[in-house]
Amino acid sequence: MKDLTSSNIDRQNILNNPLVLSNLRDYFGVPGMLFQEEYKYTRQQISEFYQIDIATIDRYLENFNKELKHNGYIVLKGKNLKEFKTDFGHIINISSKTSQLGVFNFRSFLNLGMLLVESEMARALRSKILDIVIDTLNEKAGGSTKYINQRDEDFLNAILKEPHYRKEFTQALNAYLDLGNFKYAIYTSKIYECIFKENAVEYKKILNLSEKENARDTMYSEVLKLIASFETGLAHEMKEKYNALGRKLTKSEMDLLLFQFSEHPLFKPLIEDARIKMASRDYGFRKVFHDSLKNYINTVSQSDFERFLGDKSKALEDRIDENIDVFKRLKNR
Repeated sequence: MKDLTSSNIDRQNILNNPLVLSNLRDYFGVPGMLFQEEYKYTRQQISEFYQIDIATIDRYLENFNKELKHNGYIVLKGKNLKEFKTDFGHIINISSKTSQLGVFNFRSFLNLGMLLVESEMARALRSKILDIVIDTLNEKAGGSTKYINQRDEDFLNAILKEPHYRKEFTQALNAYLDLGNFKYAIYTSKIYECIFKENAVEYKKILNLSEKENARDTMYSEVLKLIASFETGLAHEMKEKYNALGRKLTKSEMDLLLFQFSEHPLFKPLIEDARIKMASRDYGFRKVFHDSLKNYINTVSQSDFERFLGDKSKALEDRIDENIDVFKRLKNR
């Protein structure tokens, strides 16, 4: 991970992860004032914890106002301030003339600690945060995030349907393309390049997969569905072209067909979405960087953290055990 002080994406990936936030809250145990179902901290309390002056806090609030507000920093006014004064005025000695008061919640408290370069306390906090992030991910993912994609409840359905669409594509290659057996590997790789700008060899190298490991076992359900759409759609286009020509396609004709197919406006938003999800999730969960997709890296959403690490996420083996009766019925059809 980059230095938290310079990487908004790394900061937000931590702050979006409810499991990590819960573990951080338990570890640091910073006392606050429970107000409207959240613990709040005044600038004075923040100043004392991070051992910095109020002017430094104000400077960060000005320079990172949007980010800190996004993560929970608010300015209390009117009715909310009156209620806060009633509950905690005797503790923090708020003047009766105070017309507004800025307060941090726990997320924005951590957010500020990730930004501060003047504070030794903040520097120590950042180091511990990174340790807890790694420990939390490893604990939930069983020591490795290589197959974290399989914890998604949609993955099992996607990987079960994948062989059907794959068979349609390989049968089309066999029937309609005049090329040797290496065509199966070539055009699988070319489809990967169309979708996420990496061929099969590059993808496996980036994820540190062995020769025997199946690349698709590490792919997110949305990517698998898009590959399936490409393969079954391309199989249809090959058949149409074969019928029009009255013969098998040459390699150059196949390459042109694939290019035109991949440029169809229908695929543009789907490819964009797949690239963002792959680049962002791999960076956030696996600490894997896809150089060809660097412009697509974004923060991992809170819903994605819930999806892959939350209560609904499960190891693939557990999902298979839960659905074993369904698999048996399918086998007996």
